[in-house]
Parts: sequence; structure tokens; C-alpha cells
Amino acid sequence: MDTHLTPHFIDYYTTGKFSKIVTDYISHDASLKEFYNHIPTLEGIKSAIEEKKQVPVNREVLVRCLTRQYESLNPSEKVLKNIQLLLKENTFSICTAHQPNIFTGHLYFIYKIMHVIRLADVLSKELSAYHFVPVFFIGSEDADIEELNHIELERQEYTWNTKQTGAVGRMIIDKDFLALIQSFEGRIKAEHHGTEVMEMVREAYTKGRTIQDATLHFVHSLFADFGLVAIIADDPAFKKEMFEIFKNDLFEHEPARIVNETSKRIAEIHHAQAFARDINLFYMKDNLRNRIVFSENKFVVHDTDISFTKETLLKELDEHPERFSPNVILRGLFQETILPDIAFVGGGGELAYWLQLKDLFNHFNVPYPVLFLRNSFLIIQKKWKDLLDKNNLTNEDIFRDKEKLITGIIQKNSKHNLDLSAEKATLENFFDTLAEKTSKVDVTLKEHVQALKARQLKNLAAIQNKMVAAEKKNMDATVRQINKVMLALHSDGLQERTENFMLFYALWGKDFLQNIYAFSSTWDPKFCILTEM
Repeated sequence: MDTHLTPHFIDYYTTGKFSKIVTDYISHDASLKEFYNHIPTLEGIKSAIEEKKQVPVNREVLVRCLTRQYESLNPSEKVLKNIQLLLKENTFSICTAHQPNIFTGHLYFIYKIMHVIRLADVLSKELSAYHFVPVFFIGSEDADIEELNHIELERQEYTWNTKQTGAVGRMIIDKDFLALIQSFEGRIKAEHHGTEVMEMVREAYTKGRTIQDATLHFVHSLFADFGLVAIIADDPAFKKEMFEIFKNDLFEHEPARIVNETSKRIAEIHHAQAFARDINLFYMKDNLRNRIVFSENKFVVHDTDISFTKETLLKELDEHPERFSPNVILRGLFQETILPDIAFVGGGGELAYWLQLKDLFNHFNVPYPVLFLRNSFLIIQKKWKDLLDKNNLTNEDIFRDKEKLITGIIQKNSKHNLDLSAEKATLENFFDTLAEKTSKVDVTLKEHVQALKARQLKNLAAIQNKMVAAEKKNMDATVRQINKVMLALHSDGLQERTENFMLFYALWGKDFLQNIYAFSSTWDPKFCILTEM
């Protein structure tokens, strides 16, 4: 690799950006142990393999569908080999999943995929009796277009404004989409490897192609050399494998009962992430993906005039399984039913709702995978590192409250003493002495003195704030620099949850992906700060 990024690892809780359920899970807190089967260790993987061996997966259907989906891609030899390996009983998949955000959406889209690739490679060396295939499950049936239709580059948002409805994966790339590409192409091509990544964009996102097919093409162009197998689950053959579970959800409602009972137990210690409905399926046809509800003795597709009797709905499920789309409660079950999966890599929100699903998996005799928190990164370009160094800021400072950080720097670097702590102590001592003295005369005076004390301390704090504010004006250049670097590094949230990967690829090319691969952890989850040197 020509591009050198230096890693610095910190604990997730240090960032202050992750929920307690996430930090409790990765620390193996006892309160969560009843909600999963295997810990994310090598021993946990071995245990998951033994469990998965007991429940056959329809590998022929899986490989046949994947082969068809890859026909137009000219797949790499490594990908073709991995697809064929999935026919073998000693091959298992390491899976992650995401919706088809245009151009991959946020950075963590890339990070979670690279995590499963790294994990599969490590396991292939550790457990040589087995094969491990990294799989990306494209959640193309998501209908939340407002969540998936935009990217952000250097804090500027680029949005595909479309009137298409239904599953985003089935939407068609149109002239407005191509115009969107044009709007940021110049900025990307301004960098050394910009033309390379834009050629991949143009090749994948062509007019008339569906978003799910474009996502498959784009992901393949990025990760083919790593052997990643991407899967579009919106396929009649895959849905047919879920017939009995879908039937149960429609008519028996057992998933709702089971998940809601589990959620009640989780809610006693943590916030429950997802809630089950009586029916957890959508009806999906053409430009429609709406909930199925039972109302007035019939099954109704919400907000439409489409309805079914029990008999006609069962017939529809049997003849057109592709028209039934699972929500978050059933999606994981769908994924683990069609894949020989033993591990799932997900973000904090994903892990939170997966912890609600173990009892559901057990009920339907579907092995529950080992859950891994996806790797997280913060990328610091050299220009931002130089500003951090110039202002004596550490990596940990990036996650501090910006205003408190600036105040601390102003106080430290000012030629004047802006700290009124000594005056505060003197004031408190004075009023405490006064309160004791006056209470001997009249006990009610003590409360009056304490009120005066609070008022004067508030005034003193206001004076200090004004002194700091005045010094901020005097040190305006420093303040602007800190604001600039903190804004660029997304200190108000996390870079990976906002920024798109394309600019980093444009800067460093394939070295960007190789660095993410090299510093993706497997067994010891840490937040990684990558700094360009």
C-alpha cells in the first residue's frame, strides 16, 4: 500500500457515541446473555457451526439464484469460486446486510462489508477444515426512499428526488439520477483516483437499471477482488423457502407473540429497538410495498383497495411468494433460512433488534448466528491532523463537547488567568461563614444567605463566561481552526454515519479499501482512528 494510514484504537464507550446496549453486549455483560446463543469469539463460532450443521440449507437454490444474478457481471474467479463453495456442506457464510443506499450511502456501508471479508479470511486460516464465504445481503425491499436517496460529501448533501414508490431496490435509474451523478462528478474527479471510482459509478448506475441491480454491480466492482458474494433476496425461489414461516405470521401471528414477550424482558434493562405487529409482512407488487393488516374479517393491503380472504391470500402466497416482503422482525429469519450463515455483522441499532429475535429463531428451528458489532473508523486526512497538532488536540479530544474543548484551550493558551475557581472558593467560604453566623441570631436567615450565595455564584460564572468570550474574540483564528477541524471530522456525531466513501477512494484509490481491511478487528472490538501521515 502506498497510502499510509496509522491506526489508533480506543474503547467504544470512550467516544460517547454508542448506546449502553452496544457497550454491554461487547463487554459480555451478564444482563444480556439470555438474549443470544454464542459469544463473538472463535469458540462461539465453533459452537455456531455445530448448530448450523443440524439444520440443512437449500444450497442448490442458493447457488442457482446467485449464479443467475451474477450472469451479467463477469464475476471474478474468486467470487465464482466462493459461489460454488456454497454448495459444499463444510462451507459457511459470514453475513452483513444493508439497504441499497445510492452509491453505498454512508461510510459504515463499506466498513461492515470489509468486516465480514476480514472475518471470513481469519476463520479460513483458524478453522481450515471449513470454508467461509463473506456475504452481503442487499436489503433491497426497503421502501424508505428518504433514507436511501442521498449521500453527503464534505458536508454537502446530494439527493435523488424521485416520485417513484414501493421497494427502493425495484426503482429505476432515470435521467434525474444521472443528473445527480453529474452534480458531484467534477469534485470526485478532481482527486488522483477520482476517474477510477467515477467509472465504477457510471458502469453500475446506468439508465433503466433497477437500484438493486446497480447496487449489486457497484458492490461487486469494489469488492470482487476480496471474493465478496452479494445477494439480492428479492427472488421467488428465496421467498418460497419462507412459505411456512410467512404462513404462520399471516394466520397464527406467533412471531408477534414471541418477539413482544422477548421485548418486554429486554425493556426491563434496555430500550427495545423494534416492535412486532400481528402481521409482519408487506404486500409488494409493481410500485407498491404496503403492510398487510387483518380488518373486518379480511386481509387488507394498507392504504389500497386490495384485499384477500384467508383462502385467496394463502393461494397468493403459494403462487407468488415474491409479493410478500418481511419487515425487520422477519428479515433476519429470512436471511438465516436461505444462507448457511454462522455469523452476522451489524451496527449498534441492528444488534439491538437482533437481541430481540433469539426466541423467534429457536421457535422456528433456525440457528441463531454469532452477532458481531461492525467495525467503526474515523478517518483523519493529513490536513486535519496538522490542524489538530497545531492546536495540541489529541484523538480523544475529537469526541469531547466542542464548546467545552474550545473554552479549555482558550483558558490554557490565554496570556490572562481566566479561571475564577479561587474567587469562587473565597465567595463560597464567605457566604458559608456568614450563614453560620447569622443563623445563630435567627435560623431563618440561613436560607436567605444561601439564596444570596447562589445568586452571587451565578454572577461570578457569568463574569467568567464573558471573560472567556472576550478572549475567544482575541483568539479568533484559533477558534475558527478548531471549529473547522471539528466540523470536518463530524465531532457532532460520527463521520461514518454521515460521509460517503467516494472522496476517500478518490484520494487514495484501492489503498483506502486495503487499509480498512488491514485494520478491521475480529475478536477484540475497538473504535479505530485512521490518520493519514
